[in-house]
Amino acid sequence: MLDWNQITSFLTVAVILTLMPGPDILFVAAQSMTKSRLGGIAVALGLCTGLLVHTTAAALGVSAVVLSSEGALFAVKALGAAYLLYLAWKTWSGRHAGATPASETAPAAKSFRFGALYRRGITMNVINPKVSLFFLALLPQFVSEQSGSIPLQMLQLGLLFIAQALVIFTCVSLLSGFAGGIVTGRSPKWAPRLAVVEAVIYVLLTVNLFLL
Repeated sequence: MLDWNQITSFLTVAVILTLMPGPDILFVAAQSMTKSRLGGIAVALGLCTGLLVHTTAAALGVSAVVLSSEGALFAVKALGAAYLLYLAWKTWSGRHAGATPASETAPAAKSFRFGALYRRGITMNVINPKVSLFFLALLPQFVSEQSGSIPLQMLQLGLLFIAQALVIFTCVSLLSGFAGGIVTGRSPKWAPRLAVVEAVIYVLLTVNLFLL
């Protein structure tokens, strides 16, 4: 089991790293501004669910095996790049298709959007090998031989990271959704502009994927 010093030191580092303007937090902010606060929270939940996969893979050593294989690593990158570019194209091509107020409030539409964005967050996180590399580099630094099973400690640290990330991403979603609502509420012309920003973020995420 983790001791108190491990927990506090790890959470301090984890919060600082999560607050840094990286791909995940920009993605959550973009979804909140272009969709809604609920949409941003759905993406945040999806991203954190994906982190469960990376945490388990890191604890079991699966991530190390995949990252050590150039072929497997390239395949994961190619899959991730194709998915991100598809999202960029889809966002760009639909930037002028604004939803009506009625569709925004329809329960069925909200349910569908939440589920779709939740799955999008999972997919984007799972197919990003940089997250696996990040966990492999971060988690072992806070493992102690005196605290018992190494895989169990890594799993516990991963869960701590996920918990604080979910809190921060939720706050970002709420603030970004509020800002997006103000901007689009003042002028409907801003909705397609925000969609362009979202598409550009997808392209930048694709480039970032190959900077590993």
